[in-house]
Amino acid sequence: MSKATGTGTGARSSAPHGADSHDVIRVHGARENNLKDVSIEIPKRRLTVFTGVSGSGKSSLVFNTIAAESQRLINETYSSFVQGFMPTLARPEVDVLDGLTTVITVDQQRMGADPRSTVGTATDANAMLRILFSRLGKPHIGPPSAYSFNTATVRASGGITVERGAAKTKTVKATYNRTGGMCTHCEGRGKVSDIDLSQLYDDTKSIAEGAFTIPGWKSDNVWTVGIYAESGFLDPNKPIRRYTKKEMQDFLYREPTKVKVNGVNLTYEGLIPKIQKSFLSKDKEAMQPHIRAFVERAVTFTTCPECDGTRLSEGARSSKIQRISIADACAMEIRDLAEWVRALEEPSVAPLLAALQQTLDSFVEIGLGYLALDRPAGTLSGGEAQRVKMIRHLGSALTDVTYVFDEPTIGLHPHDIQRMNDLLLRLRDKGNTVLVVEHKPEAIAIADHVVDLGPGAGTAGGTVCFEGTVEGLRAGDTITGRHLDDRATLKDTVREPSGTLEIRGATANNLRDVDVDIPLGALVVITGVAGSGKSSLVHGSIPAREQVVSVDQSPIRGSRRSNPATYTGLLDPIRKAFAKVNGVKPALFSANSEGACPTCNGAGVIYTDLAMMAGVATPCEDCEGKRFQAEVLEYRLGGRDISEVLAMSVTEAEEFFGSGEAHTPAAHKILDRLADVGLGYLTLGQPLTTLSGGERQRLKMATHMSEKGGVYVLDEPTTGLHLADVEHLLGLLDRLVDSGKSVIVIEHHQAVMAHADWIIDLGPGAGHDGGKIVFEGTPADLVAKRSTLTGEHLAAYVGA
Repeated sequence: MSKATGTGTGARSSAPHGADSHDVIRVHGARENNLKDVSIEIPKRRLTVFTGVSGSGKSSLVFNTIAAESQRLINETYSSFVQGFMPTLARPEVDVLDGLTTVITVDQQRMGADPRSTVGTATDANAMLRILFSRLGKPHIGPPSAYSFNTATVRASGGITVERGAAKTKTVKATYNRTGGMCTHCEGRGKVSDIDLSQLYDDTKSIAEGAFTIPGWKSDNVWTVGIYAESGFLDPNKPIRRYTKKEMQDFLYREPTKVKVNGVNLTYEGLIPKIQKSFLSKDKEAMQPHIRAFVERAVTFTTCPECDGTRLSEGARSSKIQRISIADACAMEIRDLAEWVRALEEPSVAPLLAALQQTLDSFVEIGLGYLALDRPAGTLSGGEAQRVKMIRHLGSALTDVTYVFDEPTIGLHPHDIQRMNDLLLRLRDKGNTVLVVEHKPEAIAIADHVVDLGPGAGTAGGTVCFEGTVEGLRAGDTITGRHLDDRATLKDTVREPSGTLEIRGATANNLRDVDVDIPLGALVVITGVAGSGKSSLVHGSIPAREQVVSVDQSPIRGSRRSNPATYTGLLDPIRKAFAKVNGVKPALFSANSEGACPTCNGAGVIYTDLAMMAGVATPCEDCEGKRFQAEVLEYRLGGRDISEVLAMSVTEAEEFFGSGEAHTPAAHKILDRLADVGLGYLTLGQPLTTLSGGERQRLKMATHMSEKGGVYVLDEPTTGLHLADVEHLLGLLDRLVDSGKSVIVIEHHQAVMAHADWIIDLGPGAGHDGGKIVFEGTPADLVAKRSTLTGEHLAAYVGA
């Protein structure tokens, strides 16, 4: 009997197990965004790269279909109570999704710009450092919270009632103490704000004469000016400079007080706290341009004099390990901090030191050793933020999960791309499925499987053009395959500069007293490894001057009601054109104003909250998702109603507004600029929330092209651009320079470097190993000398 059992066991072990047959992620009938009924099988435990022109549907397939459904299914495993606190996710438009595993998304979304968030708090590094200092710091000042700049010291005492049984109560005296490390002066922010009163009012005038110079504060507004004029605390007819000491105190700092103005109960509050609440507590990037300009004029932020910008209390700064305080540790470059931690030998905290060491080494390994833990999280670029998010996954014990990356090579010098490739391969080799959306040939080259979407963008994309190996892609007749081996060539002649932009003694961040003359009237590329000081040099020295248009990587702020037409100002001339032809008000053609469908308030969809279940968004039945009232849609321009115009692509609208009855020069000019930056496939009414990071930056670029600046500063404009579109971008940069502009580009892409008239290379390394000019000259000179890392990679790129 035992023999037969043994034979049976052997037979079962040699046969393939049913669980091993699930080796693909099967997508059938995906229709999210512009996807056209896509069906595809993606191999598991392999590295798959998704390619295609911008807007071809890569993110729609990977993020909005595969990752979104995995996250939705995971959320449904939680209790209804927990789900109530989580974002509601609708099921993607897809017929079948089989073989999904848990998805971990590492995207380009910037980290929160909260002033209290730093690189250390965004990872586990700060928490471990606080525990370390609470154990080993001399003098000992308290628990880990005593070293936290987000925790204030609290002391309280008083009587509390203690119930003992049905009728027995007793009042006892109790005290409560919590030691925190927050600097009390700046409240843990490291900076204090100072308001320039001369920007708030003209003290030679009285309130009645219109003394306030704050945007939106008009004399007939009872909520702003009126409450000061009628409060009874101030004389509205007396010039502000003649106020008594008490009047000035009431005017600027009075605590909230109930007053009656024209029979209405209102709250009077001093001007300073009112300004702080109404302007300074809001995200500056979300403000309207004129409000943001006012805040930048009126408010200056200076380093806190009490804590010298460290955010920590005196007690937290006084406790040290081997003459290093936690403030000193957080200010070190992470690679130096890693060496300091490695030198600590204390058996009582050995596991903590090992965990901290691993986290810090991960920063160095991923190419972020030049950062410091006290670096504000909001100042990280999209690429840096993405790599910081990767750190928690590098040492993870999880296997057989799906990692999804959105262009992980963004912001990386060619020298650093190989390191990123090694990390992606290591994640795969642990038994994980790695899905990468990418444009760089160096990253595509390591793929086990390639999926190319297209053939075009927007409505011209959304289909799978190729599946297979990298060699198969190279031999295939797709846009990506044809351009995979594209190499830009060095210019035979470069432009002669028309002048120079002088920078003297630049010391921002890691710059070492840099002096440089940037040529004007030319295409100048600032390059160098990540962290070498490029952005510090350009954004820290150039934009402060007049006639400079700076297009950085800060995200566009906008709700789901915002779209390319509203953001660029295109909708204004379109509304006026509709109004003029039809003899009605322009406001009728705004989905956020009089023309909005009353049922959905111009949103086009109805959002239904299903309490413990995920909420759903359904197209509005009255307007059928068109966002406008039926009467408004009866008005036409060139045979199209306003909803049909908003459904047009930029290319289609450019033709529509270029001639005929709909000829509108103001609209056509804006559409030309959108097409110039490669956004011809976007629809005018597409919500900004659906745009990729590269699309948003190019949208900003198109908007700024209308400004009358003489110098354009662009921060990595190739972000999110397909290989075929880089040539189009170079043509645009050439047109800008030929029209008399000066263009300064921070860039890593070798094609842009090769096309430059002048290159300024920073380095030689990152952080304290960088901050110096290591080369100035033409691309041909850089290739000939090969004296820097950039020179070596550029020479290899152009085949020199």
